[in-house]
Amino acid sequence: MIKSPPKLIANPFEEIIKKHSAQTGEYLELSQVLDSQGRYLHFDKLRFRFSKDLDPNLAWSVVRHARNRQLMPVLPLGEPPKVCKFLYTPAMHVAVSACDQHTTTAALEWMCSKIGETKHLQYLLKDLVEDEAISSSQLEGAATTTKAAKELLKRARGARTPDEKMIIGNFKMMQHAWECREQELSTELITELHQVGVEGIEDERYHPGEFRNNNDVVVEDGNGNIVHQPPPAKTLVERLEAVIRWVNTNHTDITNQNYIHPLIKAITLHFIIGYEHPFHDGNGRVARSLFYWYLFKRGFGGFRYIAISTLLKLAPIQYGKSYLYTETDDMDLTYFIDYQCRVIARAIKQFKKNYDATVASIDQFNTFLYESGLYGKLSEKQRIVFNVAKAGVSNHFTATNVKDNLGCAYNTASTVLNGLVDLKLFSKRKNGNEWIYSMVERKQILKAWKP
Repeated sequence: MIKSPPKLIANPFEEIIKKHSAQTGEYLELSQVLDSQGRYLHFDKLRFRFSKDLDPNLAWSVVRHARNRQLMPVLPLGEPPKVCKFLYTPAMHVAVSACDQHTTTAALEWMCSKIGETKHLQYLLKDLVEDEAISSSQLEGAATTTKAAKELLKRARGARTPDEKMIIGNFKMMQHAWECREQELSTELITELHQVGVEGIEDERYHPGEFRNNNDVVVEDGNGNIVHQPPPAKTLVERLEAVIRWVNTNHTDITNQNYIHPLIKAITLHFIIGYEHPFHDGNGRVARSLFYWYLFKRGFGGFRYIAISTLLKLAPIQYGKSYLYTETDDMDLTYFIDYQCRVIARAIKQFKKNYDATVASIDQFNTFLYESGLYGKLSEKQRIVFNVAKAGVSNHFTATNVKDNLGCAYNTASTVLNGLVDLKLFSKRKNGNEWIYSMVERKQILKAWKP
């Protein structure tokens, strides 16, 4: 359990002068938004960093006094309503800058033009689309490996277990978020996403596409303690409609005095759905899909290929605490937004790293093709598939997933793969009624095609 902040002292400096004048300097040093390492810490952690000579309650009031002067109101949440606020931290500025530089539609077009062989990049990107659906499911408790989940999606076989149904549902939900990116937010869109994502898993548990109508939904920690009681169901739709009006308001217009960058707004929407918990189950998945939907809508198409949940699942406790820190400290969204921005900045960095590695791989691959004499023997589609295999993006191929990734006919995809087998670059094996293709060992290829 986290330690909630103490009740604030209305005028901490007056009390310092009256009762702690000898320590005035130490208290004044605390009158800052961030700690000495640039972190926006909750009382739960900051209390251990106060000098033992200081009154922790008074010290906290000094810190909070400095923060309150900079906090910007966003919107009211809950019942009775409480105004959510936030302020910009260095982590937010870093994430916003990375978002603007590397994830817009224009940035993606530039990346494709620079790489030259755009089909290879598209194959790489389509593989990355799966990552968020898989990681989000694992964050919710789906017991499956990433490798097994990728095979499930690539081979498009029917789901056999609830965990597999969750992964396929999440994948469909993310696809639906992308397809609906031109729509305004509405209660219908929110319930659609939920229905697409959870229908057919355990309908009695999830109630697909239906808002909760009672107050028996709670959020528990790993020990079974209730850590969040969502606001009452009676006024849920009314509260969501207010949120929808806020989301559909343009906060980047030059005439709007309350400017909010789309990334910050998307993160706030993520928090709101988690806080309101509008469904019986599956709220986290809907919250994350709406985060993506909003960024897609605002022209940040690169987020299709950036899996935030991959990093969130590495530290699920911190993810949960970022919610609780906000709720226990007077709805200060800074904690949640700052944490998400740190995760997002790392995810964008990894996305850029993958891209740079792809560029280098293609250059190296083309050199090998020319020097070995293979270039003239491979079709364009075969070069793409071979390079994807060589780069380790995908280890197993079927005619179906090559058809989907390259946008060609099934027979063309089969010809591409069988041609690679004939050239002794790939091997194939039968799995039921389906042929599975994979690249042979590199040393065999180098030996067979050594210049």
